[in-house]
Amino acid sequence: MMKILAPFVLLYKYRSMLWQTTKNDIRSRFAGSVLGMLWLFFYPLLLLGAYAAVYLFVFKVKFQLFDSNEYVVLIFCGLIPFLGFSEALSLGVGSVVSSANLMKNTLFPIELVPVKAVLAAQCTQVTGLFMLLIVLGILSKWTLWMPFFIVIWILQILFSSGLIWILSSINVYARDLQNIVSVLILFLMLVSPIAYTEDMIPPEMRPFLAANPVYYLIVSYQDVLMLGHFPRGSIFWILLLISFFTFIFGYWFFMKMKRVFADNV
Repeated sequence: MMKILAPFVLLYKYRSMLWQTTKNDIRSRFAGSVLGMLWLFFYPLLLLGAYAAVYLFVFKVKFQLFDSNEYVVLIFCGLIPFLGFSEALSLGVGSVVSSANLMKNTLFPIELVPVKAVLAAQCTQVTGLFMLLIVLGILSKWTLWMPFFIVIWILQILFSSGLIWILSSINVYARDLQNIVSVLILFLMLVSPIAYTEDMIPPEMRPFLAANPVYYLIVSYQDVLMLGHFPRGSIFWILLLISFFTFIFGYWFFMKMKRVFADNV
């Protein structure tokens, strides 16, 4: 039981230090930028505009349940968590290698570095969700299920932290991994149901969709935010299982690999 609780105890024990260092990372990230933290608003809006233009005007996607404005919001419901996840992946995979000076630091354990990267990446998602909630209010799409997105967000952070514990430790030995991540993110963007629904996919291809963990994340957000109901079928329960398992296993994997980090960083 203690092994299962260990990663949760770690985060609770260092919660204050983790919060302060995350804020410092976010500030330093935008230091010297002309637009500064305004990029947090422009980036998701620019990407949303590209998605909407391609699917509405090039592919001419039509939905019986949504008009054009609602379809754009549906895209936004899937795009925002994907940006949060992909940014965490980009920042987190190389985080251990770039923080070699913390390898023997007892004040800030090296196992917190990947988690810090995940939390720092959430600033894009925070601003995106803020804009999304305003738009949903304008469209009268607020429902009793809307606050449930906070639960889904927590599961996203757990899943991302566990995954990055695994990938960042592997990257210590195989540095090519951090270069592969950009290709992986592009692939996940194409195969994740951000701008299309499960109904649009041929039945024989749906098992491949179900093999994508980001699928459960995106559909859960779309269901509670845009469609106003609990995530359909077993979507949420699979997401819950994947998130907790990845978080606990990822921490265990990282701690096993950590024993020989010093010889390879």
